[in-house]
Amino acid sequence: MSLSRDLLEKDLYKVLGVPKDATEAEIKKAYRKLAREYHPDANKGDAKAEERFKEISEANDVLADAKRRKEYDEARALFGNGGFRPGPGAGGPGGFNFDLGDLFGGAPQGGGGAGGFGGGLGDVFGGLFGRGGAGPRTQPRRGQDIESEVTLSFTEAVDGATVPLRMSSSAACKACSGTGDKNGTPRVCPTCVGTGQVSRGGGGGFSLTDPCVDCKGRGLIAQDPCEVCKGSGRATSSRTMQVRIPAGVSDGQRIRLRGKGAPGERGGPNGDLYVVVNVESHPVFGRKGDNLTVTVPVTYPEAALGGEVKVPTLGGPPVTLRLPPGTPNGRTMRARGKGAVRKDGTRGDLLVTVEVAVPKDLGEKAQRALKDFAEATAGEDPRAELFQAAKGA
Repeated sequence: MSLSRDLLEKDLYKVLGVPKDATEAEIKKAYRKLAREYHPDANKGDAKAEERFKEISEANDVLADAKRRKEYDEARALFGNGGFRPGPGAGGPGGFNFDLGDLFGGAPQGGGGAGGFGGGLGDVFGGLFGRGGAGPRTQPRRGQDIESEVTLSFTEAVDGATVPLRMSSSAACKACSGTGDKNGTPRVCPTCVGTGQVSRGGGGGFSLTDPCVDCKGRGLIAQDPCEVCKGSGRATSSRTMQVRIPAGVSDGQRIRLRGKGAPGERGGPNGDLYVVVNVESHPVFGRKGDNLTVTVPVTYPEAALGGEVKVPTLGGPPVTLRLPPGTPNGRTMRARGKGAVRKDGTRGDLLVTVEVAVPKDLGEKAQRALKDFAEATAGEDPRAELFQAAKGA
C-alpha cells in the first residue's frame, strides 16, 4: 500500500487513542467508539467534529489493515519513530538536522549532498510513498489482451486466408469520455495519490508495487459515477475486423497480432490479439508438419509390374508418379513442392502412400489368370522369413 507524506507525519495511534502494540480488536473498538461520537449525522453543522471524524477514519483505514499498518510502522521507524521534522538543535551530537521536504522535494541547494546524490533522496523514496515531488501522476495503462478463435477449412489453413473476426473488448466509455464520472470531473484517488499503484513493504527497506485496489489502477475515482460504466471509465465495445491468417497455420496454433487488442488508457498502448486457429479436416489430404499426405490406391499389376499413376494435389493439377516394379503396399513416395507453405515462402512436399487395392468381385477371366499366377509362383512363400525371424527371436 502507498502512504503519503502527510499521513506518515501523523501519529495514527494517538488519533485513535490506542497504544502502538494495540490488537486488531482494540483498534476496532476504539474506532467504533470515536466514530459514533464524531459522526457528522450526530454533529450536524460542526466543522470540527467533521474534521475529527475524517482523521479517525483515515487512521482506522491504515491501522485496521495489517499490511498498511506494517508499512506505516516500518516507514516511521525508518525516520526515527516518526521524528520527521526535528526541532532546532537536533543536529548536535547524536542528532539529525534535516527536513522531510528535503527528502521528497529533491537535493538541497548548492549541490548533490554527501555522496553526490544529485537527485536528492526524494528520487529514492518517491516510489515508496507514491509521490515524486511533482504532485499526482496518472500513468498510461496498456490495453487488455484479447483471445479469440477462428475456424478455417483445410485449404484456407494451407494457403492462408483473410477472415472477419467479431470481438468484444473493454474500451473507453463513450458516455463519460473514459473518465468514469458523469460530469467528466473525477477526483484523484486518495489511496495511491493518483499514481494507480501502491507500495507494500518487502522488508529491508525495500517496497513492492501493486495496482491500487481502490481505483483499480486508474488513479482516479468518480465523484458522480457514470451510469453506463458504473464509474470504471471502461465499457464493452464490439467491433469487426479483417484478420489475415498466414499460410501454413496448423490446428490449435495461437497467433499473436500486436496492438490489435483492447485500446489503452490515458495514452497507453493497445493490447494484443491472440487468435486460436481451428482447422477442419479434409476428406483426401492430411497434414504432417509442412508436408501434406495422401493415400493413393493402385492395382496389383501396377504394384508388381510398375507403371505411372496420377496423384491429386491440393488446389492444383495432378502430378504423375512412377512406380518401380515390385512396389510394396504402404510404400511412401514424395512429390516435391506440393505441400504446405513454410514460413520462408517455400512449400513442403506431398507424401504419397501406396495402397494396393484388392478387388472384391473377380470375373471368370480374371480368376483364371490369378489361378495361373498362383500355380506359377507356388514355390514362393512370402511368410518364410517371418517364421524364421520368429524362431530366432
